[in-house]
Amino acid sequence: MKTSVCIIGGGPSGLMLSQLLHLQGIETVVLERQSREYVLSRIRAGVLEHGFAELMREAQCGERMDREGEIHEGFIIAHNGKQSRVDLHKYSGGSSVVVYGQTELTRDLYEARDRMNGIVIHNAEDVQPHDLTGKPYVTYRQGDEIVRIDCDYVIGADGFHGVSRKSIPKNVLKEYEKVYPFGWLGVLSRTKPVSPELIYARHERGFALCSLRSQVLSRYYVQVPLSDSVEDWSDERFWEELKRRLPEDVAGRLITGPSIEKSIAPLRSFVAEPMRYGNLFLAGDAAHIVPPTGARGLNSAASDIYYLYHALVDHYKKGDDNGLDNYSAKALARVWKAQRFSWWMTTMLHTFPDSLPYDQKLQQTDLDYLFSSEAAQRSLAENYVGLPF
Repeated sequence: MKTSVCIIGGGPSGLMLSQLLHLQGIETVVLERQSREYVLSRIRAGVLEHGFAELMREAQCGERMDREGEIHEGFIIAHNGKQSRVDLHKYSGGSSVVVYGQTELTRDLYEARDRMNGIVIHNAEDVQPHDLTGKPYVTYRQGDEIVRIDCDYVIGADGFHGVSRKSIPKNVLKEYEKVYPFGWLGVLSRTKPVSPELIYARHERGFALCSLRSQVLSRYYVQVPLSDSVEDWSDERFWEELKRRLPEDVAGRLITGPSIEKSIAPLRSFVAEPMRYGNLFLAGDAAHIVPPTGARGLNSAASDIYYLYHALVDHYKKGDDNGLDNYSAKALARVWKAQRFSWWMTTMLHTFPDSLPYDQKLQQTDLDYLFSSEAAQRSLAENYVGLPF
């Protein structure tokens, strides 16, 4: 089999790039280790920055997002008995974010690939890229058969545990990592959201977040120790703890119900450099991970895809390799800004088990300053809605 671009990973990043390139007449093959049903069963964040929403529209996949997505022009931070609103629209120059579940977004991308007869191969076992500094090719196994795909470029969009990053020699790759001493216990419930906008809550018992997927589907989180397991948390215990961490008026109107999905996600920050090795380009979680506090994870992946898409179009349409040559540096510059923002939001809003009274005072001072300074709120809003690509 031959193609121009072989994309390893059939999540939203890989599907988005495949769709965008297809619209420009550039052939792709997407390889995904899991089944389509498994990919669509993954529950992930759903806050899309302005640039990501525009990319969905450019990929001709934004119709349902625009129809069903929730436009949010602000969010609330609950702290020290107060509820302070961050006006994204006001402080970002008129921008907003779209709340639209990643599962639905991925379904839209799959359906677009189906309409265009895009090649997405599921259950591809033992995927392995080869000859990355020469004429690359990728092999995978289906049953007893080994299949080879010859290509010009390999895109590694196969996540943190995928094979792509591991294919870069250790003497070339440099990794940066910070592991936080807690995780987020998340519950999805078929209940009316407690607030039309997200509520981030800083509390002495730990952080909490009230989010939503739609007007009838809510997503809530509480900070928990890494030693906890899902089995430690009955629905009843979760709702009781969430109410303790929310302002009284919010807790009083919270509608509870059986959990549809419940999971614990550890928080970590991770960056791998460079994001290019020969003819291999990393994108999304294969190269970087952020805590979910600032909603930068999927959005950082989208900026990678934006840069790769334009670089590959320039290569095939104009013979211009400037975008490919500068991809790693350009992507990493934006990645590290997203890392900084996510680290700052996480540090400001969470309870750290080893924090000193001095640290706690600084956290409160940070919040007090944020809501006393329009410049500080402008900086937060600019980062939250998404820095320019």
